[in-house]
Amino acid sequence: MFKQIGTSVAIVYFPYIICVFYFILMSNLQGLLPFGFTITSQILITFSLSVSIFVGIVVLGFMHNKFNFLKLFIPSGVNIFALKVFLVLIEVLSFLIRPLSLGIRLFANMLAGHTLLHILCAFVNFIFFYGLILIVLIPILISSMVMLLEICICFIQAYVFTMLVTIYIRDVYNISH
Repeated sequence: MFKQIGTSVAIVYFPYIICVFYFILMSNLQGLLPFGFTITSQILITFSLSVSIFVGIVVLGFMHNKFNFLKLFIPSGVNIFALKVFLVLIEVLSFLIRPLSLGIRLFANMLAGHTLLHILCAFVNFIFFYGLILIVLIPILISSMVMLLEICICFIQAYVFTMLVTIYIRDVYNISH
């Protein structure tokens, strides 16, 4: 995080970034508990979280840079006006898509992994229920490996989300291309 933003700025945002990281991590891990529910597997939650962070970053950008924040969208080194207008439109579009991609990335990974784990555990339960105890060890082993993978994915998704937030905060303080 300190490399992404810069040391003096990162110290200010460190508590916020840590809170976001642990909120996402605990929300992800909660779904791995028996009868647990992962709130990050709901598109409305992840989209609301990413949009609120994005709006906060835009407000922060205008507070810190005033209207110079709009220079973030103007590519340097382009002399042709028509090309510059086209590139500005692409930059604005890619900037506005950030919260959508941030929310969908977290939602899709959590939903897919937890759904796969649920299906595998239901399969183990089905095999065990019908008394096929000798072949139940293979699906239990596979489910255990997928559970370990899901724990790792919970950490990775929390890390990726917070790293992207730090990159977006860095853009506020480094508006040149």
